[in-house]
Amino acid sequence: MAYKNIKITKGNAGFGGPLIIEPNEHKNKVLCVTGQQVSPVAKKIAEMTGCELVDGFKTTVPDDEVAVAVVNCGGTARCGVYPKKGIMTVNVEPVGAVGPLAMYIKPEIYVSDVKESNLFYTDETNASTASTAEEELATADGPKSKEQAKAEVAAAQGQKKQNLVTRIGVGVGHVVNKFFAAGRDSIDMVIRNILPFMAFTSTLLGIIQASGLGNVIAHTISPLCSTLPGMIAISFICGMPFLSPILGPGAVIAQVVGTLLGAEFAKGNIPPQYSLPALFAINAQVGCDFIPVGLSLGEAEPETIEMGVPAVLYSRIITGPIGVIVGFLLSFGLYA
Repeated sequence: MAYKNIKITKGNAGFGGPLIIEPNEHKNKVLCVTGQQVSPVAKKIAEMTGCELVDGFKTTVPDDEVAVAVVNCGGTARCGVYPKKGIMTVNVEPVGAVGPLAMYIKPEIYVSDVKESNLFYTDETNASTASTAEEELATADGPKSKEQAKAEVAAAQGQKKQNLVTRIGVGVGHVVNKFFAAGRDSIDMVIRNILPFMAFTSTLLGIIQASGLGNVIAHTISPLCSTLPGMIAISFICGMPFLSPILGPGAVIAQVVGTLLGAEFAKGNIPPQYSLPALFAINAQVGCDFIPVGLSLGEAEPETIEMGVPAVLYSRIITGPIGVIVGFLLSFGLYA
């Protein structure tokens, strides 16, 4: 089958790219991991390239067969999982290099805010630096086998014997660099994830107080969260298989509702003993968008993913209410 190369550019609010997708007889799958509905962008990519479209919530394929992965991650781990594997990644959401895997989200392998209008046919190809270097070496000195190259490297390393002081210095430098890198990554994560969320929470609370939305919430959500049956109903709705993958991305729903409920708990509109079960009630859907990605990271077989994704999704409508009941029982005496 003849495959066609395409060029994918970022949207107006996007990051990264452009990506050149070059499918072949082996790497000919478009993996779509966008919840219960296959993204139109993924469909268009498959149509233009001639690749096979695979729904990541129903099955999976080996990583070396994926030409491009399409996600709708709002900034959690999913947008960095496939770049970490070296797979070209298209995010339909306007998300840059964020999340715990931000170091793998690079412009040459990741592009975001992609719409169907950002897809183009192209004749461009990706030049391989490794093949270029091999060609230059073959032209200059003749081709070398892998065994010859390894022997030359081993001989060069054998000629450099380090004394005790040098080895100690190298070891100390290695440890210091590790600690320095850990500190840098920690600060980077705080700046990229924690501080923006704090600003978002402050802004949201300000809007709630200024608009009077808090009063509306107090009269609608508060009654549900102040009774055990109401919280069980919330967890059941959030855990429905056709809703949970949509409510899960970026944990946005849990963040927003949690912020609103926190304000109501602080005002005394909801008794504090209901805070623990309320936490379980609004988090029944968390992680449902990540299930196929998690199974893929665990190198699960395609058959396992086909059965595992719906099994976990359906289990949430059972474990969600159970979690609320357990949280309710454990909350006795906490605020006496």
